[in-house]
Amino acid sequence: MEEDTPRRRESISLGPVTNGLENMGTELLESLDEGRTPGSGWSPAEGKGSWGEAGPEPFSRWTSLQPATKVRLFCREHTQLFRWILIGLLCTAYAAFLLIACLLDFQRSLALFVLTCVVLAFLAYSLLKRFLGPKLVRCVKSLGNSRLNLWFKRGLALAALLGLFLWLLLDTSRRPEQLVSFAGICVFIIILFACSKHHSAVSWRAVSWGLGLQFALGLFVIRTEPGFVSFQWLGNQIQIFLSYTEAGSSFVFGDALIKEVFAFQVLPIIVFFSCVMSVLYYVGLMQWVILKIAWLMQVTMGTTATETLSVAGNIFVSQTEAPLLIRPYLADMTLSEVHVVMTGGFATIAGSLLGAYISFGRLSEPLRCSQQRRHPLGEGRSQHRGQPDCIPGCPGLHQRCPCLAGGPGGHPRTQLPGTVLGCPTPPVERTILGSAWSSPAWGMVASPAEPGPALGALLLLLLFRPQLICSYILRPVAFLMGVAWEDCPVVAELLGIKLFLNEFVAYQELSKYKQRRLAGVEEWVGARKQWISIRAEILTTFALCGFANFSSIGIMLGGLTSMVPQRKSDFSQIVLRALFTGACVSLVNACVAGILYMPRGAEVNCTSLLNTTLSSTSFEVYQCCREAFQSLEFSTEALDNCCRFYNHTMCA
Repeated sequence: MEEDTPRRRESISLGPVTNGLENMGTELLESLDEGRTPGSGWSPAEGKGSWGEAGPEPFSRWTSLQPATKVRLFCREHTQLFRWILIGLLCTAYAAFLLIACLLDFQRSLALFVLTCVVLAFLAYSLLKRFLGPKLVRCVKSLGNSRLNLWFKRGLALAALLGLFLWLLLDTSRRPEQLVSFAGICVFIIILFACSKHHSAVSWRAVSWGLGLQFALGLFVIRTEPGFVSFQWLGNQIQIFLSYTEAGSSFVFGDALIKEVFAFQVLPIIVFFSCVMSVLYYVGLMQWVILKIAWLMQVTMGTTATETLSVAGNIFVSQTEAPLLIRPYLADMTLSEVHVVMTGGFATIAGSLLGAYISFGRLSEPLRCSQQRRHPLGEGRSQHRGQPDCIPGCPGLHQRCPCLAGGPGGHPRTQLPGTVLGCPTPPVERTILGSAWSSPAWGMVASPAEPGPALGALLLLLLFRPQLICSYILRPVAFLMGVAWEDCPVVAELLGIKLFLNEFVAYQELSKYKQRRLAGVEEWVGARKQWISIRAEILTTFALCGFANFSSIGIMLGGLTSMVPQRKSDFSQIVLRALFTGACVSLVNACVAGILYMPRGAEVNCTSLLNTTLSSTSFEVYQCCREAFQSLEFSTEALDNCCRFYNHTMCA
């Protein structure tokens, strides 16, 4: 027995252990992943050496695992098919939902219908670009090398100039004040050209394309009924979207606070909009939109990729957030390109503040026109490559069309750009969706409160009456915008508030003037004007729309220096030039609006209005009463109604 025991122990080999149940299962799964069956590739000799003579028996243990493994292999092989099936089912369900929504309430589902059409249009564009893009590129390249293309461009430019001249000649015959706005554009562009460091390097291609794109978009929005109605509807949808903040604000702070306290009215809107933008960045929608806009500006105006991307980002984010899109390239960018980035920040406002300004009551209408946003004179053109130094004007989404004009003392590009590449993809921080939504809210726990104390401190400067000084100094500037001379002191004062304080305070003051006008207050109280005309309100809205104020200098320098500390001296060298450029850009935009502005709305029947019992005043009542005091065609009842609210010599 003692002799048998060692022999039995010696007969135990590690083969069956290594090829035991666990290892045999692993080999089986690997063979199945490779598409082999357990029996394939096994010979009796191999089976005897590894799994023993009873080779087929162990495979019966895995017969129950084979169906699941086959399903897994089938899913791997047909992953693309399953993906398309899932997408098809989701699209079918969405189409059914959209159809039912439109049938039940088309007006309420109109926004969803429009968004669906936009998505389908871009999908169709992508398909056409995929199949026909290479052919079109070859055709364009073949035309680009021909002399016929040069003459075609010259002829197109000449036709555009002649068309503009004839249009101004015919259109301004009814409204001569539009010529003042046109003269203002010429004056501001001349000023920008005179302040440029290298006059021969100015990019007239960027200037012409910027003005042309802005003028074309403004013509569509303001002068055509489809464009006017479309952007009016878009503005209403944004107001509805931003009104959702009232639910959260009332739940947290109560109805009393959000109706009476300024901070609880405006600042939650900033938080809400920032959270939405963060989510859109997370899903990649904002990057896609920014790249498309940047591509349009780069193709038409010939700008470099980095500065174009930053300008396109200014449509949605602020002056310190837009440079984050090109943060890896800031260290190598030329001074000209950095100047463009700064000007884009000064010449626009942050998308998150749009809702706050709309809540003031004035901006919902003019900002339909503010789609055309920025554009004066280019900094210059590269002596090596002929590249422009600025992005003067380009239509942007709801409110801004950042146009980075190099202009006043900007640094025309006299060297090759530091970054020569196509449009870089905007970076995005990968995180979970919930974090993408909540991070801006937590980050703004302190930041929304920052405007409050800042505004309070800055308002102390009003004790020194800088707006009174500006009401005299900037009066010619307001007149060149196309504002009537009697409204110029008020508009110049608002421009001064924006320059020395910020646009936030200026818009608050502008909303007060609007509220007085809508309430039908007397136009003059002593020597002080109580409100300005609708035309002056709209032009002022454009002129104030930008971060070009002295307090923004520190914000701009702090944001860029934190990204590229080694270039602090370069940033400090050109920040004042960029500030002046951004201010001039806003003025040029106001001039373009002055050329295109046309009064809308049906005229009020003053006779029927004044012959009814009036319980309160309004702007229409004031206009009719002023007409009644100047005419003898109105009845005694109409005059009595007017005398109840306004003092006049005829009421004695």
